[in-house]
Amino acid sequence: MEAIKATFAKCKQEKRSALVTYVTAGYPTVEETIDILLGLENGGADVIELGLPFTDPIADGPTIQRANTQALLNGVTIPMVLDIVRTARQRGLQVPVLFMG
Repeated sequence: MEAIKATFAKCKQEKRSALVTYVTAGYPTVEETIDILLGLENGGADVIELGLPFTDPIADGPTIQRANTQALLNGVTIPMVLDIVRTARQRGLQVPVLFMG
């Protein structure tokens, strides 16, 4: 949480809104998720919400529902999501990542 607080404080000091993005882990593929995380940061994301795929995302819209379904078909599990973030960090990801699910 400290990294997120620091990020929002930095954005406030810079008098700008934080760019908080969302992506479903494992969609469209596990490897592409890693590239997407890095791309979001390179594109200016301050914080990334990484969705944990689950079977009944009824509160989400159809796009996120389809992403969850595909991620589950790809076999994504919570340990795999942790590996996705670990690999992205090894490849240079710096921004805070929040797990949503």
